[in-house]
Amino acid sequence: MKKWLLAIVITLALSVYQRMTGPTHPKRVTVELNGERYTQKLPRSGVQLDEIVTLKDLPEDAIVQLHYRRFPTKDAYTTMDFSWKDSTWQAVLPVQPVAGKLQYYISVNGKKYPAEEPLLIRFRNDVPASILVPHILFMFASMLFAVYTFLLVVTHKPYMKWLWITVGTLFIGGFVLGPLVQHVAFGPWWAGYPYGTDLTDNKTLLVTLKWKINKWIVGLAVLFMIVIFSIPHSAYGSEYDYEKQEIKR
Repeated sequence: MKKWLLAIVITLALSVYQRMTGPTHPKRVTVELNGERYTQKLPRSGVQLDEIVTLKDLPEDAIVQLHYRRFPTKDAYTTMDFSWKDSTWQAVLPVQPVAGKLQYYISVNGKKYPAEEPLLIRFRNDVPASILVPHILFMFASMLFAVYTFLLVVTHKPYMKWLWITVGTLFIGGFVLGPLVQHVAFGPWWAGYPYGTDLTDNKTLLVTLKWKINKWIVGLAVLFMIVIFSIPHSAYGSEYDYEKQEIKR
């Protein structure tokens, strides 16, 4: 029971870390105005609808603007004023083709946010919960079983049963449901090696190549899997080429 509790804690911690550091997670920025600090969430993922950027708590007399352009292009930035609606500031990022990206930032009273560099938002098709939820559950389960297997290996307990359960859930989540999610969201079934550079697909492939039936190799393989799956989701994913008007992977 202690091993299961530890495995659950480790898996949850890894899942939260991956989610919070991923390129699709909303970006937190802190706007400083008149001696006050206002924390905002700016979106970095959108479906096939105009994306509404909402800023809360900022005073109504502020000068708030949105600046955006297609990415990767050398287009000039389009600038538009936010509108005051329902006690919030709102502006719209226009929907892009599937896998299309916009580079954008906001300005408040002439000061740019985020200050370091503009954000990227990528648009996709909406993935039904009937596909996305099982994918997430199987990938979470594979990580949980992998961590539990690792704990069995390092404590010299029988591990073969859980090793095969790990491999099975990883196969279903990563190689059955994963490509289905990729296809529904962006079009391609597989965007990893040798066809593309999608880091999510490539890291799943790398994990499966590391399984060997040997106690210490299994331990190293599971540790490798834990490290690999800590890499942020959707990094180096599908991207729309505005010049060729097609998705590049």
